[in-house]
Amino acid sequence: MLKIDTHAHYLPRDWPDLAAKYGDSRFPVIHHGSDGGHRIYKDGKFFREIWPKTWDPQERIADYARFGVQVQVISTVPVMFSYWAAPNQALELHQSLNDHMAQTCREHPRHYAGIGTVPLQSPRLAIQEMERCIDQLGLSGVQIGSHVNDWNLDAAELQPFFEAAQDLGAAILVHPWDMMGAESMPKYWMPWLVGMPAEQSRAACALVFGGVLERFPRLKVMLAHGGGSFPYTIGRIEHGFHMRPDLVATDNPGNPRDYLRRLYFDSCVHDGRALRYLIDTVGLDRIMLGTDYPFPLGEQEPGSGIRGLALGEDADAQLFHRTALSWLGLDARRFAP
Repeated sequence: MLKIDTHAHYLPRDWPDLAAKYGDSRFPVIHHGSDGGHRIYKDGKFFREIWPKTWDPQERIADYARFGVQVQVISTVPVMFSYWAAPNQALELHQSLNDHMAQTCREHPRHYAGIGTVPLQSPRLAIQEMERCIDQLGLSGVQIGSHVNDWNLDAAELQPFFEAAQDLGAAILVHPWDMMGAESMPKYWMPWLVGMPAEQSRAACALVFGGVLERFPRLKVMLAHGGGSFPYTIGRIEHGFHMRPDLVATDNPGNPRDYLRRLYFDSCVHDGRALRYLIDTVGLDRIMLGTDYPFPLGEQEPGSGIRGLALGEDADAQLFHRTALSWLGLDARRFAP
């Protein structure tokens, strides 16, 4: 059975050192140590270690093959968004990442599809780069953050971007970044364990309450990490909508529960009962395999969460590839041997 991982992070082994070029240490840089380690630094401090499977396409193909997964939809690592940067400087980084991603997809068309990245702090440049990603590079869409500096995703400044994404038929992957509470709860990895799910709910609520999904009904938005806390707190969110419409329904009178089936979700929830709830809540045709490969918070055996539910061949086919193909706007024959 064709299996497509829609949430798989990818970086080049090297990228432009914009920290040195522009004298700004906030840009992430990569150091390849004499000890064999590969480390990203940001703000002059260690950020995270990465491994050759982050950039080696053949090693990734072999790694996935152990689990019967043939295709990866690759997207950059959120630290590269650099939404804080001057737009032209961020664009330089995004273009480099997108060119590299497109090259990998061209060289390994049976195993890779790509989701690009854009400097969303400048919606004009973001639209320009999204158009290039789709029309020239052959990528299927773009990944964006759960917010953009002080803008939530309902910001008026971002509406032209979403309109353009709808017109292009672009797949939009929303990924948490710059997690809320990072400064107030730095211990115990809580920005990733608590802030990350909250960021996805923040994004979803902004798209729903701000009327973005209502204005652009053909927008194809996928929320990584199973939508974070959004699907699992929809009862509370809906209750607030009913009890305080004066606060919640100011920009969109629609019930937030009605928008669950207007969104896509990946399967990266790390709990069989949570995944079954998500299926029951939004439907098989809105969920697709996603792993957060190759990082520690990702599903360590790609596809194990779906297989563990033993839903049957037809349901598995929906989760493993049909929903992904619909979201990406691709035909399964692209990946045929």
